[in-house]
Amino acid sequence: MEENLKEKKIAVLLSGGVDSSVVVYELVSRGLQPDCFYIKIGPEEKEEWDCSSEEDLEMATAVAHKYGCRLQVVDCHREYWDEVTRYTMEKVKAGFTPNPDVMCNRLIKFGAFHEKMGYNYDLIATGHYAQTEIDENGDKWLVTSPDPVKDQTDFLAQIYSWQLKKAIFPIGHYQKDEVRIIAEREHLVNAKRKDSQGICFLGQINYNDYIRRYLGDNPGDVVDLETGKKIGEHRGLWYHTIGQRKGLGFGGGPWFVVKKDIGSNILYVSHGYDPKTAYKKDFPVLDFHFLTKEVDMHKVRFKIRHTPEYHPAIIEKMDDRHYMIHSDEPIHGVAPGQFCVVYDENHHRCLGSGEISI
Repeated sequence: MEENLKEKKIAVLLSGGVDSSVVVYELVSRGLQPDCFYIKIGPEEKEEWDCSSEEDLEMATAVAHKYGCRLQVVDCHREYWDEVTRYTMEKVKAGFTPNPDVMCNRLIKFGAFHEKMGYNYDLIATGHYAQTEIDENGDKWLVTSPDPVKDQTDFLAQIYSWQLKKAIFPIGHYQKDEVRIIAEREHLVNAKRKDSQGICFLGQINYNDYIRRYLGDNPGDVVDLETGKKIGEHRGLWYHTIGQRKGLGFGGGPWFVVKKDIGSNILYVSHGYDPKTAYKKDFPVLDFHFLTKEVDMHKVRFKIRHTPEYHPAIIEKMDDRHYMIHSDEPIHGVAPGQFCVVYDENHHRCLGSGEISI
């Protein structure tokens, strides 16, 4: 943490997980007394959904109590379902591959929460695996975590610059196993609790069930790209993403999703990564969002999904809204709606992101 925090009023977003709990420990161990907030963004009809939010709140309450911090529940449920769910469903319906977690950080954790309570605080601390640094000009940058597998800068790449200025990530300099060690040493109630998987608000809910709840099914043909033969039926294009391999359920595999024809409602699959249509070296991104300020992005690294790999590229500015990514190597599974997250050449600073628009 590069900032002087002594005179700052700090809010911690406490989720009930081990990461945000260790954030509270880190701040209290520095002689600080943050206020803790649990953001309620659970599903609409509780009786229909298997939701772990009750256990989350119990864990958050226990951790706040352990360190003598005030805990308040902030209800952002309506904002979540109005904004993030609408964004997600509009994108999947159009055949895109959205990222609800990315928009949750911009619209809810650093957005709706700020409007309700965060504006009272100088800084908002979260348990993200990310770091920040301030340069000689006083500009604040989002920088990567030393844990390449857990690094979450890609999930933060759409937050506004004013949100980044208020954000701190007190565990961002740790590896995940170091956070676990601290939690066990401090006897935190959730020290051995498993990491949450998938989308931040769904808990145990299956993503496809979530989509089905809002969009239903829309069956269509599944076609082998090489032979043009129909090999089965899908329940809806929105259940599939470009590059997907698991969960297709067709014999004679493995099959990979390589293309979606929205107009004809056809899902094209292939036996492997071989078809050239499955790879792209050059693709456009729309409305590129710079995190700190607009910078020259001639030589960069980028990623299009949450993986430890960064790909070298040159970025060409087409106009104020459009950029073209020229990757050094062919990339598999480039899909419209995904965010292309761009870093400097050393994948240290995260410069921003844009939506892939092929």
